[in-house]
Amino acid sequence: MKIAILGFGTVGSGVYDIIANGDTRMRVTAIFIRPTHPATMPEMTTDLDAILNDPTIDVIVETMGGLHPAHDYILQALQHGKHVVTANKAVVAKYLPEFTAVAAQHHVQFYFEATTGGGIPWIRNLERAARIDQIDTIEGIFNGTSNYILDQMQRAHLDFDPVLLAAKDMGYAEADPSADIDGEDVVNKLKISAALAYNMAPPRDVPTFGIRNVSKADIDFFASQHQVLRLIGKSKRDGDHYSMVVEPRLYSETALAANTFENFNLIRLHGQTIGDLQFYGQGAGKYPTANAIVQDLFDILENAPHLDRSFDQPLHFDANLNVTDYVLRADPMTFAMFNDRETEIVNDRLVIKQIPTGDMHKLIRGVLAIDADAFMAAIGDSELAAKDVLHQQDQEVIG
Repeated sequence: MKIAILGFGTVGSGVYDIIANGDTRMRVTAIFIRPTHPATMPEMTTDLDAILNDPTIDVIVETMGGLHPAHDYILQALQHGKHVVTANKAVVAKYLPEFTAVAAQHHVQFYFEATTGGGIPWIRNLERAARIDQIDTIEGIFNGTSNYILDQMQRAHLDFDPVLLAAKDMGYAEADPSADIDGEDVVNKLKISAALAYNMAPPRDVPTFGIRNVSKADIDFFASQHQVLRLIGKSKRDGDHYSMVVEPRLYSETALAANTFENFNLIRLHGQTIGDLQFYGQGAGKYPTANAIVQDLFDILENAPHLDRSFDQPLHFDANLNVTDYVLRADPMTFAMFNDRETEIVNDRLVIKQIPTGDMHKLIRGVLAIDADAFMAAIGDSELAAKDVLHQQDQEVIG
């Protein structure tokens, strides 16, 4: 099987290394690079048309990232009868139904294991569960970069900026880390996962709050309460309604999520007959992601089809399907926004009891308009009251 790689950055070069040192049935014969990139290998070319029109190339691996020109390149590859494998979660989250339909029209495969979970075989196992079960919950740590930052802030007692710099040095964070620390990367992975689980086109907008504003003081306070902060993506289905949210969440220090360290991911699904399944592994890095791409290449080589989805299930998005408690660190003048809720003050932070997720995310936008450095986190599970996870000293009931 002859393969062309589009883009030769961290992931693309990792794919090349694994194939070059692996199964001899696979061979990279072309590497597409931009005109500004020096051609340092004989396989490198700036001529995409030559790749598309080469009848000997069976599969195109897209590792360029971003929406454009990746969207056009993937469509062209499928239309030219090439299988496509990609790690590009942004383009898959937005165009998955389109790519799947075009691939079917041209009798080729479109696979994207590497978009979600890094080296974890999450997509493949989610597809296997969805063949039999109705999946009603997807949640977990989907982003290795944010997990590395939060883990190091807690265990090494460091502030946000030096840990982010270390993440960049280790190759976990991009030069512009916004997608990781603001939660957009998790949104894309959650959209892909929910689309497969529920067989529907995901919503355009998902309530999202990242970790950009978290401080060492926040982490230290949570630790004093025996709580650990993680950035979580969660989707829940109830009948013909479903929710999706990306937000920081507090866990007991003995919970599995709290003990998911470094750049590792921990992702869970729940099915009606299978119950809980949890998947753990490296969620960021050159070779874990490249490994997932090569797994998809083996599936194409060995004619192992993936789950066939039409993404046409008529489900309704409901941001308020989940109700939980939140802790808010902000200018006290913003606390008045929550006067109609049951609240408590704990160490100058406001705990809001049993508020629908969508409502809380609307309110935090108003808080940020007054205090741009404000930070919030969900507390435990929806049925877990704030008093069970935050100590009661110095509390004042204000609502």
